[in-house]
Amino acid sequence: MQHIPNLIRIFSLSSFAFIVSMILTPVMTYFMFKYKFWKKPQKYSAVDRERTPVYYKLHAAKHKRLLPTGAGILIILVVFIITYLFNLSRSQTWLPLFALVSIGLLGFLNDYLNVRGIGKFFGVSAKSKLMIMILIALLGALWFYYKLEWNYIHVPGVGDLTIGAWYIPFFVLVIISSTNAVNITDGLDGLSGGLLALSFGAFAGIALIRGQIGIAAFCGTIMGALLAYLWFNIYPARFIMGDTGSLSLGATLGVIAMLTNSSLVLPIIGFVFVMEVLSDIIQIFSKKVFKRKVFLCAPLHHHFEAIGWPETKVTMRFWVIGAVTASIGLILGIIGRG
Repeated sequence: MQHIPNLIRIFSLSSFAFIVSMILTPVMTYFMFKYKFWKKPQKYSAVDRERTPVYYKLHAAKHKRLLPTGAGILIILVVFIITYLFNLSRSQTWLPLFALVSIGLLGFLNDYLNVRGIGKFFGVSAKSKLMIMILIALLGALWFYYKLEWNYIHVPGVGDLTIGAWYIPFFVLVIISSTNAVNITDGLDGLSGGLLALSFGAFAGIALIRGQIGIAAFCGTIMGALLAYLWFNIYPARFIMGDTGSLSLGATLGVIAMLTNSSLVLPIIGFVFVMEVLSDIIQIFSKKVFKRKVFLCAPLHHHFEAIGWPETKVTMRFWVIGAVTASIGLILGIIGRG
């Protein structure tokens, strides 16, 4: 019974975020189409700048649809406004909100440059993006270590493990890995949106059990906004979140994992994200070292498309896997503290 007021608060903010996002989405869509905020076709890999003929062939029809990008800006704005007005807390929501907005600005810059065809590869270079993300992650790591005096991680079923100053590079690794994993996964209609909603839902449960109601409500707010986005992003998508959404939400997911001291559970909750980024790493390594590809096309969701799975089947099956692993991660995150 003691959790009922907290559950009402979380549900209320989640519902409010969903309703506001549903109302504002048609307005955002109008301006996206009016100003032709189209994503430029990807003919080159974002990592090694090699041609991607398999990917381009699979998604040639989508490129012809003139799909607007950068829709993640609405998620960021809705979550920021609701959190600022109803759930702002220096100890619980300030840091994830900072990650959401700061990395979101970087993502929006990249989306804008892509839409306008600015830059050698239509956007911020991969190296520049990585350096900026590392700098922001390092600021967060230093805040956690020196200001909050965090120097330990929780090992489920074992307890807290003190790692001293190694906490700083570990924090940066978690944030950068989470950010890039979500960004890489954001390649099919509805895929990353659904998986992110599941992941934030799992962390909302962990935060609730830990008594971090502000964080739980923050995760619920993101879930609400994500579900509204997903309503319009399910195949055939009306728009995509772009780097504005995928980078910011990936970074925020990492910060939430650190704030709930559940970083070792994050790879389980976000298992599909992990598999996606690993497939990219394996593909690049194999091409560089052995001069051959392991997958027909990387990341993993494009490989399954290449072998004949329809885009919707890949998305929904990955959702199923994501739901199972998020549930497992939630259980481990809860009982692992016993």
